[in-house]
This record gives sequence, structure tokens and C-alpha cells, in this order.
Amino acid sequence: MTPKLISFVLAEAPKLRSGNPLESKPIQSAPQYYESSMPKQFEIGSETMQVMGRQIKFSIRGYRPDVLMIEAIADVADLFSNDTFKLRDALVDACHKISKNYGGKLDLSEEYSLAVLSGYVGEPEDILKKHSAEIVKFLKSEALPLDEKEIEYTLATQLKYAKNDLVVVDWDGALILEPNDQIEAMVDLFQLTNLDLLRYRMLDFDLDSRLSKANRLIQKRPRTFFSQKETAQAFKDIILFQSQSIAEFNALEREIKLIGDWYSARLYDLISKKFKLEEWKKSVQEKLDSLKNLYTIIAENFSISKNERLELIQIVLFFILQVGWFVLIILELFYYLPKR
Repeated sequence: MTPKLISFVLAEAPKLRSGNPLESKPIQSAPQYYESSMPKQFEIGSETMQVMGRQIKFSIRGYRPDVLMIEAIADVADLFSNDTFKLRDALVDACHKISKNYGGKLDLSEEYSLAVLSGYVGEPEDILKKHSAEIVKFLKSEALPLDEKEIEYTLATQLKYAKNDLVVVDWDGALILEPNDQIEAMVDLFQLTNLDLLRYRMLDFDLDSRLSKANRLIQKRPRTFFSQKETAQAFKDIILFQSQSIAEFNALEREIKLIGDWYSARLYDLISKKFKLEEWKKSVQEKLDSLKNLYTIIAENFSISKNERLELIQIVLFFILQVGWFVLIILELFYYLPKR
């Protein structure tokens, strides 16, 4: 069978178009709840673009509520050639271009490529040994010759299920060796893990923005009625964002835990370790805790500000009362003074 190159880009798209839901196929012997529990892709459309002299079809899909995905699949003559390496970069660039046209954000995006080889005879380890340098250059998207130790280290991140299949995972790409070309579910899982990484990054970015806003609220206490209203609205926004962030964080955790079959769980674990999802999870959790602490401080400051205003009103009213008594005393003095 002809080797395949699959490149895709996921990006945050606040104004994501709706589309028809797509079915996903579970890997190997997944439990019955697998398909219903995983995030659903939906089809938005497709475009055809000329890339390096070839007409390539780009599938435009999405994940609700705000993640856009552009995917390109190209048959190649030699999976490990320089031309394939260049085609991979060109496909990723084209995916980014289409993503931008559909509202995708470049600064909050993930790109990934899969080299797929099927129909081979023999052990997959023989293919790794023969093309080790070219494979690692592809996985790392690195044109320069790499050190032998780096090649060995990269190829060590692999997983086998059957005797004659193999998956090698790295940060920018992966190699799938599957003799029967049963790769659809694995591609879905790679896209799911990239989706989780992007969602953690999106949440982390939003938390940074909200933490900065919360810090400004602490430093700038309301002095007028209008600034008080502005602070109250910002305070409500922080409460709403905090609850939404916790819900998104818990949803990510739930999706990960519901990957139930042995192979899917191990492959997801392998990819997530390479993507350092656990570190992203800790970062988001720490910032959620920080936002919670700032929320408490803001609530206390806001309460103190209200109490201070009430105390000031009491002082002013007391002063007015004293002035009134003083005026009454003066009037009484004038009334009782003997008239000449």
C-alpha cells in the first residue's frame, strides 16, 4: 500500500461554525461507553489547494465549542525522503492558512504530522533500524543531521500491540507502522491528545489574563460610585470565569479517565507524557487555586470598601445632626435674648 502523510492543525476559534457530527472508531477492544464519552468531531467543509505542485484536499472540522481542526492527507512515494519532509512543512503551513481564514488563532494552535506505513512484510523493528535517522528527522521536524544518542532516545518512545505493528511518538510527529492500514482510530487518538494539550493551553492563557485583572482590582480600590459599579461587574466576571474554568478542567479530566481499553489508554498515556500534559494540568490547577485566593481577597476588600463607605455616611450624617443642633441652639439664644 502507498505510504501516507497526515498533517493537521488545531486552533482556538471563538466563532466556530456548526456542522454535522462525525463517527469515531474505537481502537481494538474499547468498552461500549468509549465512543459516547469522547469529544465529537463535526464536519464544517473542505477545500482543495495546490501544494508543491499537487492538488491536496483539506478537511475542515471542529470540536465544540471553540476548537477548529484542519487536516490534510497525502500519498507519498517514499515516506523517508527529503521531498516528503518538505511536503510535511508545506501541508502544515497550508493548514494554518486555512485555519486563519476560518477564524483560527495562530498563537493558540497545535500542529502535528503522522507518517503512516502499511502493507509491509517483516518486522517493524527492521524498518526502524534501516531508516532511523530519517524517521527521527521527520518526528522532530528537524532538517539537520542528529546525534546517534538523540536518535536512540527518540525511537525509545514507542508502543506495540501486535507482533508486526509499532507506533513511535514525538513532540511534532509520530510514525505509525500498521500492516493492515487500520489507523483511523489511532489518528483520532492523536488528534484527541493534541486537543487536550490545546485546551490546557487555552485555559492557562485565560487564567493568566484573569489573574492579572484580579491583581489590578486588588491594587485599585473603588473610590466613586461608577468605579464601584465597575469593580462589582469585574468581580462577577471573575466568579463566572472561575466556575467555567473549573468545569472545563473537570471535563478534561473526565475525558482522559474514560479512555477505557488497554491499547488506547497506553497510547494516550505515551502521547500525553511526550506532550507533558501532567505539567500543564498542574500549572492550570495552581492558577485556579491562585484565582480562588485572589477572589477571597477581592471579596474581603470589596466588603471593607462598602463598610468604609457606610462608616463615612454615618460620620457625615452625625456631623449634619450636630450642625442642626448647633443651629437650633443659636436660634433659641436669639429668641430668648431681651429685645431692645
